Amino acid sequence: MAGKVFFSVSMSLDGFIAPGSLGELMGRQWMELQRWVFPTRFFRQNLKLGGGGEEGRDNDIVRETFDRTGASVMGKRMFDAGEQMWPEEAPFHTPVFVVTHEKRNPWERPGGTTFHFVNDGIAPVLDQAREAAGDRDVRIAGGGATILEYVNAGLVDEFTIALSPVLFGSGIRLFEGVDAGRVALEQVRAEPTQRVTHLTYAVRER
Repeated sequence: MAGKVFFSVSMSLDGFIAPGSLGELMGRQWMELQRWVFPTRFFRQNLKLGGGGEEGRDNDIVRETFDRTGASVMGKRMFDAGEQMWPEEAPFHTPVFVVTHEKRNPWERPGGTTFHFVNDGIAPVLDQAREAAGDRDVRIAGGGATILEYVNAGLVDEFTIALSPVLFGSGIRLFEGVDAGRVALEQVRAEPTQRVTHLTYAVRER
């Protein structure tokens, strides 16, 4: 049985998931947005940042998201940013399919991550990711424009937002340009923790 297609992102209270330019990644606002995930034990283990780290529900959610993911899809902008910041052993440990207009051979990294570059459009990318994922889920990793393309195409089953108590004022909005006349949401759960509120929704067609 095929798994779900989902995305999972951190979002500011005013609706932004990233700063407007790559140069602002890892800046103050970005660090505040992601503050909930950095201390978790699983995050530290996965990026090989040393021992320690916090247990608890935030840690469980990070681990559950990783465990359910059999393959990831991302846009070229996210890949370009990550290529500069990820460690040699990229933190996915599964196949990753990059939506791009370029032709490039697969890029294999230590630890089980192989980036595949697909220039046939979002549906063929997802088909390849589903096949690679088997009975596990496919995560649309980002960025915002790529997530929105999949939502508007009716190809996302579920998503989770970690709503962080931070304001951006500007940047990349998660739902800027969403086809609201087509997309309906059904709340699955809401889980507040000390640092964020995790909101999960099923996506339905109106």
